[in-house]
Amino acid sequence: LPGINALSTLYDLARTPETAGDALRFLHELQIHQVELDLQHEQMEQSRSELAEELTHYAELYDFAPVAYFTVDSGDRISECNHAGTRLFGVACGELSGKRLDSFFTHASGSLLLALLKRLRSGSSRETCAVKIDKGEGVSRDLQAVASVSPSSGHLLLILMDTSDHREPDPRT
Repeated sequence: LPGINALSTLYDLARTPETAGDALRFLHELQIHQVELDLQHEQMEQSRSELAEELTHYAELYDFAPVAYFTVDSGDRISECNHAGTRLFGVACGELSGKRLDSFFTHASGSLLLALLKRLRSGSSRETCAVKIDKGEGVSRDLQAVASVSPSSGHLLLILMDTSDHREPDPRT
């Protein structure tokens, strides 16, 4: 409606010779505002494009990281995970969401991990511990857990690194 009102005003001013000059000044102001709006729109599109690129970059960084990333809620349940997390537990991401984190570990390691999460909720800024998951049929994996608290959401952020195959580099190579 503002555009229609502006055109109506411009038309009314242009109808008489006494106000034709006002119509030209008004038209010039409208053109200036249109150029300003076009520039702002261009800047917003550029910012949107840059943000989309950043989002893609960080999503790939999270999703395809070589370590398992998890977000854990206040009930010690998995809220989010990356691809390495699903591979580690051998479960699809949708199936991991809402599951208790400690249910994937040996009993002793599950207790260690829950104690670590409790310390974080009590004010610790960063915690680590060695844990073990039981893959079944006598196969287990040694993991290093590192966790901290998200400053924005308060959720716990956890990474799990598989240390089962960790070998010191050969100094001869």
